[in-house]
Amino acid sequence: MDLVKNNQSDSTGIIDKSETICIVGAGPAGLTMARSLLAKGIPFQVFEKHNDVGGIWDISNPGSPMYESAHFISSKYLSSYFDFPMPEDYPDYPSNRQILKYHRDFAKTYNLYPWIQFNTSIIEIKEKDGCWIVETSSKEKYLFGGIICASGITWSPNQPKLEGENSFTGKILHSVNYKSPSLFHGKRVLIVGAGNSGCDIACDAGANAEQGFISVRRGYHFIPKHILGQPADVFGDGAHWIPNWISQLVFGKLLKFLVGDLTKLGLPAPDHKIFETHPIINDQLIHNLRHGDVIAKPDIEKLEGDSVVFKDGSKEKIDLIILATGYNWSIPYMERKYFEWKNGRPDLYLTLFNRNFENLYALGYMETDGGAYKMFDEMANLIASYIEAKRKKNSSYLRFANLIKTDRPLLNGKIQYLNTGRHSVYVNQVAYKNYRSKIQKKMGWFDLKPGQFNSLKSSIGPSISHDQTTSSGISQ
Repeated sequence: MDLVKNNQSDSTGIIDKSETICIVGAGPAGLTMARSLLAKGIPFQVFEKHNDVGGIWDISNPGSPMYESAHFISSKYLSSYFDFPMPEDYPDYPSNRQILKYHRDFAKTYNLYPWIQFNTSIIEIKEKDGCWIVETSSKEKYLFGGIICASGITWSPNQPKLEGENSFTGKILHSVNYKSPSLFHGKRVLIVGAGNSGCDIACDAGANAEQGFISVRRGYHFIPKHILGQPADVFGDGAHWIPNWISQLVFGKLLKFLVGDLTKLGLPAPDHKIFETHPIINDQLIHNLRHGDVIAKPDIEKLEGDSVVFKDGSKEKIDLIILATGYNWSIPYMERKYFEWKNGRPDLYLTLFNRNFENLYALGYMETDGGAYKMFDEMANLIASYIEAKRKKNSSYLRFANLIKTDRPLLNGKIQYLNTGRHSVYVNQVAYKNYRSKIQKKMGWFDLKPGQFNSLKSSIGPSISHDQTTSSGISQ
């Protein structure tokens, strides 16, 4: 594979890479996609806006939602890339710094760095005659044969307006701007939102603020990080053969036994069964609530001077509000017409394949109930297999193209996820894996096998240095 192949400019100054796939982003999804294409010998080029790989895990990456205390919410045992386990000396739940190093070791091990152009943002991507015009921040325009959007879902903060915020004398920040607990010293801090990040940040407030509060709109099931001495996902992994309705019943009772009645701590009772929302993996917040370092409050009614009034009529003086209210999914470098958006999420076959543009893909635009990286590997392998079948004019390409247009499988594992935007593309890991595997077998496409990427560890990349790539991008 040669990055400089088909590199001539036409009369408009567009660099012809029509035989090459463009990957946007060198975070977790982009890296695994690059490894899959490299293994199949499919020409590709990665564009990354930052100066190194890692995506959101690099706290210095502008716009990253990372904060100093952030750890993985799934364990190292079930969250690693295929055939690339996390180091044995990593703890069960690695820190953000360890996860960043893991990604960079992954990129180095499989010789991915030479194929990445750093410090390069994508300004715009437009379709032209079945190919794609890609305009970059380096003032270059390319013609690519396919696009894989792997730029992630946590770059556009959702910051709701609060009644009375213009007259509020305290400070309001979205959690994307929170980095260090030193921000909380000497303050009365309110965290809005009880997702995994909100709970983490509330714990930081409990340990560092004068007083921490957390405003919770609805009740959730809080899963301890360890159950009977095992990481929660490892404990549950052995029960995938049990029907989900039985798992919900048994695990729900076990959770009540382990965690107790959270309404006694001021949290609302869940209005749904366990597993019907994205899991909250946190027992440290329960500790903080039981010790009074964090106080649970209901939804906000309004802001009033230096105070927050809650919907139960209570009122608290607050110096700082952190809105842990999530992110709006976006693909900002492409017009909305290129994707079908439903409930703020792109509607894609198997969360990967665009139904209207057969050479436009997205990886990482989904949420699931466990570690995502092995799923990313399997998804990347599926995309690469489809591209390979097309290039080799294999009949399976046409059969799969028809599925992209017509097949709409339910991938919820018969779990009734809450009817929210977040859960509109939520998939059950086991249901997804089983369906994807069945489709691949029908197509005659191989699933991942141990050792299949080993050859990349000694492969010879293009004749440019890593220093060139990092500082100035790929030489044209």
